[in-house]
Amino acid sequence: MTKQEWKNKTAVTEFILLGFGNSPELDSLIFLMILSIYILTITGNISIIVLMVADRHLHTPMYFFLGNLACLEISYSSDILPRMLLSYLGGDRSISVNGCFTQYYFFGCLAAAECYLLAAMSYDRYLAVCKPLHYPSLMSSKLCLQLGAASWISGFLSNSILTFLISNLDFCGPNEIEHFFCDSFPIIKLSCSDTHVAGLVTSVVAGVCSLPPFLLTFSSYLCIIITVVRIPSTAGRKKAFSTCSSHLIVVIVFYWTILFVYVLPHHDTQISPNKIFSVFYTILTPLVNPLIYSLRNKEVKEALRKQTRKFLAFLGLLSVKKKK
Repeated sequence: MTKQEWKNKTAVTEFILLGFGNSPELDSLIFLMILSIYILTITGNISIIVLMVADRHLHTPMYFFLGNLACLEISYSSDILPRMLLSYLGGDRSISVNGCFTQYYFFGCLAAAECYLLAAMSYDRYLAVCKPLHYPSLMSSKLCLQLGAASWISGFLSNSILTFLISNLDFCGPNEIEHFFCDSFPIIKLSCSDTHVAGLVTSVVAGVCSLPPFLLTFSSYLCIIITVVRIPSTAGRKKAFSTCSSHLIVVIVFYWTILFVYVLPHHDTQISPNKIFSVFYTILTPLVNPLIYSLRNKEVKEALRKQTRKFLAFLGLLSVKKKK
């Protein structure tokens, strides 16, 4: 069909997010699950941020990056889950074209920023384990701020061109997106114009945003493992690896899903598996990150106990004043 014929067709003004299928009897259950996950995600990540700010023992580079990661996870979840909640609550799964592009823009920016931030965290752990004597001078406050800012800025810049390309595609119908949020490949699949460039740029941008940070992270942990193995005492090896094991778990879960969905070659048959894999890095990862870092980290658990005792003491003081 010629370009002029496409222009004569009615342009799509909204998309339909199919989500996890059309099953009214399961909508209430899915709504409750998503609501619970969202509340726990926001509560857990806010708690991490509060602990980082309130406890001076956590004013270190490692927890600075962890606080940034918590902010990112809150933004991540808030970009996707509230829209899902509204669709399952009211049954209206439509989203305007501009709203869809806006959701995708912030999702892509935050996903890229997380890749860079995880790489910065791995570099921090590499310096802490492999160069402990020079760590305070190498990982200065200035470098922490620079790495944190670079992660956020690079993430938001990297997805701008891609969002511009996708938003300039023609959409003439159908308008049903086989996904639970607005993502690049499902949107491109609906376009009635030439999508070769947009699809190629999507893979290139995804590769640039994920592969270099992944290789840096992989190299950092390879050096860490070699250093830890060479430590003579078992207690020393255990202590060294415990400082980065939580981050390693997060990295593995995040990257293997990202690489599968965006970097590997795409075919139509992959849409449904991609939806399943997307659940890991859009819904589950922001939920489990606070649990992984808090349950596996003695400093975080100790800080949580201290702040809890202070809060209870504050409540006790208030009750005494009220009695007087």
